Amino acid sequence: MPFTLTFHGAAGTVTGSKHLLELDHVDGRRTRVLLDCGMFQGEALVDNRDRNRHFGFDPMSIDVLILSHAHIDHSGLIPRFVKEGYKGPIYSTPATRDLCDIMLMDSAHIQEYDHAYDRKRARKRGREPEQEEPLYTTDDVRPAMELFQCSEYGEHLEVAPGITLFFTDSGHILGSAAVHLILDDGERTMKLTFTGDVGRYVDRLLPEPVRFPQADVIISESTYGDRDHASVAEAEDELLEHVVSVCSDRKGKLLIPAFSIGRTQELLYTLNRLSNDGRLPRVPVFVDSPLAINATEIMSRHAKLFRQEIREELDQDPELFNFPGVEFVRSPERSKQLNDHKGPCIIISASGMMDAGRIRHHLRNSLSDAENGVLIVGFCAPGTLGADLIDGYEEVRIFGDHVPVRASIRRMDFYSAHADRGEMMKYLSCQDPTRIERLFLVHGSDKARKEFKSHLEKAGFTHVDLPGQGARFTL
Repeated sequence: MPFTLTFHGAAGTVTGSKHLLELDHVDGRRTRVLLDCGMFQGEALVDNRDRNRHFGFDPMSIDVLILSHAHIDHSGLIPRFVKEGYKGPIYSTPATRDLCDIMLMDSAHIQEYDHAYDRKRARKRGREPEQEEPLYTTDDVRPAMELFQCSEYGEHLEVAPGITLFFTDSGHILGSAAVHLILDDGERTMKLTFTGDVGRYVDRLLPEPVRFPQADVIISESTYGDRDHASVAEAEDELLEHVVSVCSDRKGKLLIPAFSIGRTQELLYTLNRLSNDGRLPRVPVFVDSPLAINATEIMSRHAKLFRQEIREELDQDPELFNFPGVEFVRSPERSKQLNDHKGPCIIISASGMMDAGRIRHHLRNSLSDAENGVLIVGFCAPGTLGADLIDGYEEVRIFGDHVPVRASIRRMDFYSAHADRGEMMKYLSCQDPTRIERLFLVHGSDKARKEFKSHLEKAGFTHVDLPGQGARFTL
């Protein structure tokens, strides 16, 4: 009997991860497994509003949902998925479950806020809002969280008849996993691996991605399939150079938009090291993201997932993400006060792509001043404010206002949680290319996917596909 695979997201884009696997058994039964349930972000925002409301399949028809990690472009539609009738289990690692608990609630607050803002603007203009209700609300999160079932790395679990699941650490963020499925339809067995998002082979907080057993079919991310990142030493010195240039030389504010999970903690860890070495200028550092603060607490609870060296450092320095001069900002009132802060400072705030969150307020108040700077430390999807700044826009729109861009805009890819091209090749080197029936490249722009495909083919992978949105394959 055939296995079929349909790509409902992150196919030619870097957001909206959703891949539907269907297994037809010899006795006539069909099992449908969804890999990830992510939200489309950034690209073609108006189109994404519609795509986030329509899955392309009936949620009630899905038997099992397996989640690779907690980032919103992989998990963000779970509350709506459950709201529309899904009642099956949601499998993830324990850390992913804990992070989703805070991230999905934060996302729900954003949905409610954005919907209320859209309604207010529409009525001011004498028209009805485009959407009658938010994508989902805070009331939709708890029923979704109750469906989570956790599995540790390496633990084999039968999630449906003929389908065995196990996770391996992908090193991307806390709890992130590559998903491995052993599929048996009664006639044959197939081994499928979904890499999720793959982390870095560098000495940072998390261990390197774990090698995985031989697969027959692989669904692989390709975010940085067309480039390589800088080294660790270069990154630490470069971060310090940005701080000195903006805060010491120009006496300005350095804004660092950063994802609340992983990126913010990596930055704090580096700044802590620079502070301990006496190299960091004495400027206040504000972490203006309640989600990042909560995530940092969760990361501390799951410290066993850190690299051995980091665990040893924690034994000596329990405040590894804290150091003199750091203030963690929770209240909106204190966040607003930062706009009036006089003198140099560093503000780390979400979101990393600058498409939501408190960072947008700081950008609106700081971009027009030439003494300030913005340091972009991760991937920004096309269509996001972050991508506009990277592309050199001289003016951007924030909350409907036209804001001139006079602040310096700099970019560092090192702090990205995604493996670069060379690291992805290293990750896949544990596989015998001659035994791979199909290798699908997802979660990347067409440019990144095409260049990565070329490298894979040179390494001996002969059946590399670049699926489009809605593409369906028989395996």
